[in-house]
Amino acid sequence: MAELAKIGAVAVDRRRFGRVALVHDWLASYAGSERVVEQILKLWPDAELFSVVDYFPEELRADVLRGKRATTSFIQKLPRARTAFRLYLPLMPLAVEQFDLSGFDLVISSSHAVAKGVITGPNQVHVSYVHSPIRYAWDLQHQYLAQARKLRGPKSWVARAALHYMRIWDMRTANGVDEFVANSAFVGRRIRKIYGRSAQVVYPPVDVERFAPTGRARGDFYLTASRMVPYKRIPLLVEAFSKMPDRHLVVIGDGPDFETVRELAGPNISVLGYQPSNVLIDYMQRARAFVFAAEEDFGISVVEAQACGTPVIAYGRGGALETVIDSGDPRFGTGLFFYEQSVEAIVDTIKRFEARAPFDGEVCRLHAARFSAARFRQEFLGVVERAVERYPTALLTFEHRATAEAR
Repeated sequence: MAELAKIGAVAVDRRRFGRVALVHDWLASYAGSERVVEQILKLWPDAELFSVVDYFPEELRADVLRGKRATTSFIQKLPRARTAFRLYLPLMPLAVEQFDLSGFDLVISSSHAVAKGVITGPNQVHVSYVHSPIRYAWDLQHQYLAQARKLRGPKSWVARAALHYMRIWDMRTANGVDEFVANSAFVGRRIRKIYGRSAQVVYPPVDVERFAPTGRARGDFYLTASRMVPYKRIPLLVEAFSKMPDRHLVVIGDGPDFETVRELAGPNISVLGYQPSNVLIDYMQRARAFVFAAEEDFGISVVEAQACGTPVIAYGRGGALETVIDSGDPRFGTGLFFYEQSVEAIVDTIKRFEARAPFDGEVCRLHAARFSAARFRQEFLGVVERAVERYPTALLTFEHRATAEAR
């Protein structure tokens, strides 16, 4: 009898898929893409893990990665790799191509940079879960160059040449993927424009059980929480609330923009920096609304806030259009959109939010339940099963190997 791994309502026939390799770009923190890796390992706990570098927090390794250590690339041993591995991005295509995956039947890549570029053969099935094509090489190139102060001069041309090479490599390696899976319809559209391929949408997993309402009274403050990198636009939110001194904004997170945010913050803005998850959840449960100014591919924090029964005020582009319901009737909505990343648009939307009837926390909660981890596992497993069924040569290899192992 085939060995089954039961994950909630999902039963996975492990031998049905043969040997499984899971390839992730880099393991350095526990963020949205690592949550996807966590759930894939729950489906295939025997999968072997590969990553360009592995500096994953040791205190989380047992729970998130099932204690696994990734097979890493030569970049792991390069100078300053632990603190500045992203500087080696031009070497990452070469690095990921050196992984020998020839002994695996099913290859799953979790990719927002280079993981989808692993080399596979005709008797292997490669399913790639794409969090985003390489943003800074494609539609965000000019923004990236401006932020890095490389718009002119020799360094600019070196950076532009490197990104040009990354685009050529990224397009070529799309041919090695049998099935693309996008984390949102927004990313699916980018996959279509860049690779000329269709992608099934499987929204990433959100821990809606942990992010839950408590029934306590709401506080008189707004909340934003994010890593403080330029495209998240946290300084913009701080500037907007500085124009509304009678409203209180709480800011949670750290990153390159932290000092800028702290300098801009007036007395009505509390900049708390990094906070552990229990503190973040407490603020989400009590906030009047969660405010989000980024054009995000999906935006897990937006769903986490709704899971706490908290409405969202978000920039109306990208993944937020798929995760927030801006309804004319507040009984059926979960938030409001603003359509310009400007101080004026944010101020106007805050005023519109306060002028309308309160949002129903239970509606927010029920909407967020659509993005649960159990739903992710079931949908992603279905995509992989259908991909395997489409390639009979690979399927025959799986069956022969299972028969040989049983003897």
